[in-house]
Amino acid sequence: VQLQASGGGSVQAGGSLRLSCAVSGRYFSTMGWFRQAPGKEREFVSAISASGDKTYYTASVKGRFTVSRDNAKNMVYLEMNSLKPEDTAVYYCALRYGGPTYSFNDYTYWGQGTLVTVSS
Repeated sequence: VQLQASGGGSVQAGGSLRLSCAVSGRYFSTMGWFRQAPGKEREFVSAISASGDKTYYTASVKGRFTVSRDNAKNMVYLEMNSLKPEDTAVYYCALRYGGPTYSFNDYTYWGQGTLVTVSS
């Protein structure tokens, strides 16, 4: 299984970005998005069930971020709107066997990360 995250960049506060994660190999699994800011631990952002019928968000992004997947294309997306400087981090997509969880320890495969920088 290989994951390739892309779509990061630099935006001003209030702007939008869409992250993509291309999955090769096993795909019909729970997918998660995590982020890690400088000097901080990796934290859960969002997750989506294998079928896409269930989505989960951390409180700080709820209402601003939307996770989705296209099973026909083996892609997972994270649409990020109303970005804030505190959203600045390296964003990772991850895959796990089983249902969505919030702990990065539960995810088996990881992409390389894509940097999101939000300026005020």
